[in-house]
Amino acid sequence: MGGLFGIVSQTDCVADLYYGTDYHSHLGTKRGGMAVRNTHGFHRAIHNIENSYFRTKFESELRRFHGLQGIGVISDTDPQPLIIGSHLGTFGIVTVGRINNMDDLVQTAFSGKKYFSGTSDGVTNPTEVAAMLICQEDSFEAGIRRAQEAIQGSCSMLLLTDKGIYAARDRLGRTPLAVGRRPGATAVSSETSAFPNLDFETSCFLGPGEVLFLTADGWEQRIAPGPRMQICSFLWVYYGYPASEYEGINVEQVRYDCGRALARHDDTPVDLVAGIPDSGIGHALGYANEKKIPYNRPFVKYTPTWPRSFMPQDQAMRDLVAKMKLIPVRRLIEGRRLMLCDDSIVRGTQLKDNVRMLFDYGAREVHVRLACPALIHPCIFLNFSTSRSTLDLLGRKTIHTLEGAEDKDLPLYAQAGSAKQCALVEEIRRLLGLTSLRYQRLEDLVAAIGLPKEQLCTHCWDCSSSF
Repeated sequence: MGGLFGIVSQTDCVADLYYGTDYHSHLGTKRGGMAVRNTHGFHRAIHNIENSYFRTKFESELRRFHGLQGIGVISDTDPQPLIIGSHLGTFGIVTVGRINNMDDLVQTAFSGKKYFSGTSDGVTNPTEVAAMLICQEDSFEAGIRRAQEAIQGSCSMLLLTDKGIYAARDRLGRTPLAVGRRPGATAVSSETSAFPNLDFETSCFLGPGEVLFLTADGWEQRIAPGPRMQICSFLWVYYGYPASEYEGINVEQVRYDCGRALARHDDTPVDLVAGIPDSGIGHALGYANEKKIPYNRPFVKYTPTWPRSFMPQDQAMRDLVAKMKLIPVRRLIEGRRLMLCDDSIVRGTQLKDNVRMLFDYGAREVHVRLACPALIHPCIFLNFSTSRSTLDLLGRKTIHTLEGAEDKDLPLYAQAGSAKQCALVEEIRRLLGLTSLRYQRLEDLVAAIGLPKEQLCTHCWDCSSSF
């Protein structure tokens, strides 16, 4: 997915930029980057973070950074930030999202005799495409508006200029941006969890398509928000950090309420409840407290040296890293009926391995409850599961097996309680070797978030969101 952080300050901003960007490391898998502007111009650095942490790659370079304003990004796609020279002046740009009509935009640019330099293996850098669209207008505001209208998909961005930072949320608000203030400094962040330890107070959340201009003294609105919002529901279920808020709604509270909802519809007798680290923990605490069943940790996560399990590009290595991080606790497993809560099932490989491990260590039963419905549509907005084919999603692959046709009766499989949906859940339960399996009902997930369904993107579950 990726995350953004920007700051404008009356004093040197580099330390805040460094730590604020680092607080987004859970959102991206490939690259981290920072850029600052000072009296000498722009200074930028980009590093690969697939096999190491953001802090370790940038710490040794901090002495070469200085300035009163800067932008940072954790990216799961292209190298960023870019420094663009244009008739609008020189500016830095970072983006998150997904441009689905890249080929059309690139071909239109070529027909106008434009070119792109930021290519990798012949693929044009999406951030450079966004910058190209911006530079076709006579002001940053008009250029951002043009880009948002032209891009199909999602693209939130920060622009670092000589006078301050433009913060622009994507047209339908699928990715969040929040503004924080402290005396003498203004910051903008994808995650509000980046603010507290840097002494920022969350001041506002940008609306869909809204553009603000940030200075050290505050901000002013340059483009008003649009009337429609469809923020990604999966931010609360999985992507977001527990301390963060989107639209004023805390991630950990939503996960707790998701667990409570799962418990209210369940009467399975178990001995203990556990969350699959990390995002499953909040869901499990809600389940355990609602049912008044002990919460325990039959496996613990070893984090000192193992990087994130989705970092390696090779799937076999991702599966190995995921397995190595979870260490079983036999005394809490042997002879027990276990209830595991997790955010979702994507491919199912890691969960299947975990279930096998628990039975090998003597579990009597292993039940799983998931905080969202079955994923049956790949995300086309935020680069979640987009590197996989449709049939790499366990839910969709199972439907294909049951139907003999990939796209038959998908609405019925998305309908909670339908015969098709029950058959899907039962087949996945069998494939994973579980004692029982249940998914969250979509209406309960929506209720836990607390926004109207029409303001949420639920595409990966029911394909009902706008384009």
